[in-house]
Parts: sequence; C-alpha cells; structure tokens
Amino acid sequence: MRKQLAKRQEEVNAALEKVFAAGKNLPQQAIFEAMEYSLLAGGKRIRPVLLLEFAALGGLSAEDAMPFACALEMIHTYSLIHDDLPCMDDDDFRRGRPTSHKKFGEALALLAGDGLLTAAFEQMLSAESKAQPANRLAAAAEIASAAGCFGMIGGQVLDLADQKEKVRLEAEPYAAEKLTQINRLKTGALFRAACRGGLLLAGVREERYLSAAERFADALGISFQIQDDILDVTGNADALGKQTGNDEKQGKATYVALWGLEKAKSQVKRLTESALRELSVFDELGGAAFLSWLVSSLSERSF
Repeated sequence: MRKQLAKRQEEVNAALEKVFAAGKNLPQQAIFEAMEYSLLAGGKRIRPVLLLEFAALGGLSAEDAMPFACALEMIHTYSLIHDDLPCMDDDDFRRGRPTSHKKFGEALALLAGDGLLTAAFEQMLSAESKAQPANRLAAAAEIASAAGCFGMIGGQVLDLADQKEKVRLEAEPYAAEKLTQINRLKTGALFRAACRGGLLLAGVREERYLSAAERFADALGISFQIQDDILDVTGNADALGKQTGNDEKQGKATYVALWGLEKAKSQVKRLTESALRELSVFDELGGAAFLSWLVSSLSERSF
C-alpha cells in the first residue's frame, strides 16, 4: 500500500512539474518561479491522491483525472502561501524552507497565490482530460464551491474573526461545535471536494455513493486537523518542515487546547473508525482497500 501511495505521489509530482514549463523564458518568469517554489516544495499530496482514488472507483483513469488532481493541489498550495503571510498566520517556514513571502517578498507571494488559484481552473478547463464535459463541469463546480466563501475561504474568515477578537479558551471556553465549524470549512472542504469531485468526474451520480464520500471526507478532514493540532504540540519541527508551538503562541483555539492531548488522540481514533465505516459502500465498485490503509496511516502520521 505504501508503494501505491508513493506511485500516486510521483504521478502527481510529475504532472505538477509540467504545468508551468512554458513560462520559464517569459518576461514575467518571476511569477512562475514563485508559484513553483511553493507548489513543488514537497507535501503529502493527500487531496490529489484522494481525488484520483475516488475517480478510479468510478472507472476513470489517473491520466484523465490528473488535471483535477493538480488543480486541487494548486488551490491547497495557494491557500498555504496566503495563510503564511504576515496579515494572516505570519509563518516564516513551510515544508522545511522559508515561506513564499520570506523568499520573494509579500507582493510576489500574494500574486503567486492568485496565480495558482487561477491556474487551477485553467487545468480543469484544459483539453488534457478525456472525461465527459458534463462530468468535468460537475467536478469543477464542486471544487469551486469548496474553495470559495462557502468552503475554505469561509472557514478562514471565521478563524480570523476569532483571532481578531482575541478569544482565549481560558476566558471563553470553545465549544467543540464552533471549532469543528471552522475546520470543516477551512480544512475539510477540500477533502470533500477531492472525494465527491473524483466521483463526479467519473460520472458517478448515485446519492448513496456521494453521501458516503462526503461523510468519509468530513470524518477524515477533522481527524486530519486534530492530528495537525497534536503535532503542533508534540511534533518535531525538522520532520514537520515548519515551526511548532505556533498555535499556543498565537493563542489560537485548537482541539488540544480544548480537550487535552489524550482526548484529542482518542477523537482521532474515533473519527478514523467513522471514516473507515463509510468506505464499505464502495465494495460494490471494486472496494477501497487502499483508501482504508491511507486513512489509518494518516491517523498515525508524525509529520
């Protein structure tokens, strides 16, 4: 299974490396350099891998799903560039090296994020995929909604609002529902887009599959965020490729701050089990053994 993940990651990386090749010798090549700096800096490529796997459940080849997988990674990377800016989370390191604004300055980093978001839609509208036009439209609409104000951006707005109000757990105890609302949008939306988008791209329209994919993604997305919160406390900065302890320094509400380490770990286990149960419906489409392994692996990750 680990080899299958590595193969998928290599396929995604190879496709991403080709995206901006045509911009290397243009007068505005600085923007392509800045976009590639963050896009090709590594990362687990979980969102594109999920999209490829769910598309495969519907019988679509990795080649035809790849433009959408790349688009998801571009959107995710743009969000990281913007998250790291001084006006947002103000981080100096990402994936083991200086963040985009530390390397290129704030203006070019901002434009690199904008460029990646725009390029994502160029990818989905390109002629490289042989998926049916109606299926491509449905998947693109799913991804657009997840990336926008009803999804990832909406979650970021809620997160910033809490930071601006200087909410602290000791002063105003966070309800788990409030924290989950933020992370279901900020982190979970792209997970849902990957899973549902992959099915839609492959022409799968049955509600039982789409609903199971959404519930799976919701459980995985929150579990993933809780594990991130745990690693911000217990993780190794070198292994993570970014500074640890930032959440506590900034007074941000996290699952660890809300529950403590042990309960946070138990919630990762509970949500992982919930995600695994949702995969059983896909036995009818050939099974999801790799996805089951991936979910379990992510719950135990140390980076």
